[in-house]
Amino acid sequence: MLTSSTTTTFTNCKICRGSELVEDEEIVVADDTGRIVHAKSAVANKVIDFNGAILAPGLIELQTNGMRGFHFTHFENDQDYAQKLIDVAQYLPSTGCTAFYATIPTVSSDDFKKILPSLEPREIPNAASLLGAHAEGPYLHPSKKGAHNASLFHQASILPEEVYGTTAESNHVLKLVTLAPELEHSTKLIENLTARNIRVSLGHSAASHSQGLAALSAGATCLTHTLNAMAPLHHRDPGLAGLVTNSPMNSMQGPYFSIIPDGNHLHASVATMLLRANPSKCIIITDSIELAGLEDGTYPGHAQIPFNQTKKGTKVVIEGTETLIGGCAGLGECVKNVMTWSGCGVAEAVRCASENVADLMGDEGRGKLEIGRRADFVVLDDEGQVSQTWILGKKVWESK
Repeated sequence: MLTSSTTTTFTNCKICRGSELVEDEEIVVADDTGRIVHAKSAVANKVIDFNGAILAPGLIELQTNGMRGFHFTHFENDQDYAQKLIDVAQYLPSTGCTAFYATIPTVSSDDFKKILPSLEPREIPNAASLLGAHAEGPYLHPSKKGAHNASLFHQASILPEEVYGTTAESNHVLKLVTLAPELEHSTKLIENLTARNIRVSLGHSAASHSQGLAALSAGATCLTHTLNAMAPLHHRDPGLAGLVTNSPMNSMQGPYFSIIPDGNHLHASVATMLLRANPSKCIIITDSIELAGLEDGTYPGHAQIPFNQTKKGTKVVIEGTETLIGGCAGLGECVKNVMTWSGCGVAEAVRCASENVADLMGDEGRGKLEIGRRADFVVLDDEGQVSQTWILGKKVWESK
């Protein structure tokens, strides 16, 4: 990629590439585009010395329901909603996140049709990019409803456009749908969605291993918060979780699979087991809700949760129960947890919240620090703590 613009060279740093930490590396960024260019393209070069720090691709959040008091199902009018999205996007770099997919859990069809058009992908100055929407439902199984409202679930025979409106006609806004593959007619639904280049993930499901294989054959490519709201991994009946590894028996690649390593949704040993089973397909998510970033306490529900919610630390439950609603940990914190629990290196952990997400979603502009891609990156110490976040080659956040 050639450029005649001025460039900035980021030097004296270690760079996360794939699962490896490469020493004594540098990247060159075109100042006008914010994209990484070949070193020979440098003109009037500026240099920033990172003094041996780690540079990792900016983290990409595949599943967040909101934060800082705003849930993505909270919709009053277009103007207020757009401003609250900006507030979230400006907060996310403090967690190491440079891009996100806004998750809309099960709500009424009227609410889906009202909210989804507001989640059109866009750049937000000095903030994380909005990449589109992830619809978690309403094609879910009542036996694994979790905190979803099962009265709003739909059968898979209902066409996507009847549920999501015009955003289901292509993948311009609606990028990912989580559904339960044991539902009758789910194969046709998966084929319908994937024909429009909308990714399909399997979750909130009691499906068997064979039902999961059928869904993968139909085009599904991911598992949603593996083992949460999902049949357990049994030694004779592995369920959906048994799909995470490649199997010569079915000559099919294992799917991508997301995990919530916040210390509440998965035991550390289970998170480690899943990561080690297929690290190139593991995706770290927060499944954060609007209470992320707020003080502990009890808060009212919303369009998805018609109950009070109690937050304590990173854990949120329906008041008076142990039913988990979502997470309150930041994405950078979850990456650190994976490093601590599994003993993996920083590059391997970061990959699960950057490169693997981009690969699943077919995003060729993010996820890797290589020529032609965006200079979205975070600066880390050896323990994986985020100290700076840069978007398109510009620093947008720094720890105090």
